[in-house]
Amino acid sequence: MTPNDLSIPDSGATPASSGPRPATERTDIRTIARLANVSIATVSRVMNGVPTVNAEMARRVWEIVEELDFVPNTQARALVSGRSRIFGLLISEITNPFFPELIQGFEDVAIEHGYEILVSSTNYDPRRMTHCIRRMVERKVEGVAVMTFGIEEPLLDQLANRQVPLVFIDIGPDRPDITLLKVDYRRGIHQAVEHLVRLGHSRIGFVSGPRHVHSANSRLNAFSSAMALAGLSTRPEWILEGDHSLDGGAAAMERLLALPERPTALLCSNDMTAIGVMHTAWRAGLKVPQDLSVIGFDDIHLAAMMMPPLTTVQMSRYDLARAAFQALRAHAEEPERITARQEIIIPTELVLRESTAPPAE
Repeated sequence: MTPNDLSIPDSGATPASSGPRPATERTDIRTIARLANVSIATVSRVMNGVPTVNAEMARRVWEIVEELDFVPNTQARALVSGRSRIFGLLISEITNPFFPELIQGFEDVAIEHGYEILVSSTNYDPRRMTHCIRRMVERKVEGVAVMTFGIEEPLLDQLANRQVPLVFIDIGPDRPDITLLKVDYRRGIHQAVEHLVRLGHSRIGFVSGPRHVHSANSRLNAFSSAMALAGLSTRPEWILEGDHSLDGGAAAMERLLALPERPTALLCSNDMTAIGVMHTAWRAGLKVPQDLSVIGFDDIHLAAMMMPPLTTVQMSRYDLARAAFQALRAHAEEPERITARQEIIIPTELVLRESTAPPAE
């Protein structure tokens, strides 16, 4: 089997000048070579992007490819070359807008460099995650970006043993085929607390993500250290655990509404939580930001469309996607150059909008 065999036959019988040539045979790399008057090896090099091919030969090959509307069989190519040119992308859930935006960024970069991606969502279900990993192993992915904001042990067991390069967010094992994307939670969250203090807030609360998730604890720790630097204490009843969802934010706000004294400002571990907080505050007759200032984290596209637009800490999905792809590509194409675990810093930055204001009292 050759790298560019095609298992589906050509169709159509229009003349070459107005469309594809009549197909009297199965179109494959041999057909392309014969019609372009070049060798099969030359066609293979052209279609695999080898830059040393004679320009005139390459032009003839691409003219025939376009004329015949030829689509190479990528699975056959992978069998011959030993490379699938597929990267896996594992996310926690598809309903949080953060993740579709991340997928879009990753796919844009992958297509730009001639790679495909295989996306799987664990939905926080270990059994589903096992199925996702099996699919990736069966497709012979060349690396996996684990964008779940936490280490999944079964993932390490099933992929690490096969020497599949992995990219994690925040934490991961100390191995040369691992890249860590270290999010600078401290910078953005410290900026958020400083912004609220400058506005005159001293009663500031925080809605975290699930405490078993490393990134949620990192964000909470950054908030606590920022409050300490500002000379403010954190009141335990104003530190609530959420689940990074709209419903989790709404439930956290309901608990705050039941307290005899509430904070005048609230930081949230992600934007979905903040939007849930704002909705519940509105239903309770509170105005944002007059009665309650709210700050999110992530800067999903929806944040700017809220009423009022949400002040938030930006963590660029594009930065995450590009860094993850470049790390996997380096492992796939130049593995001999990587001798130790790589760490890449992902910056954060406060984005000021209209959901924060001085406290009313």
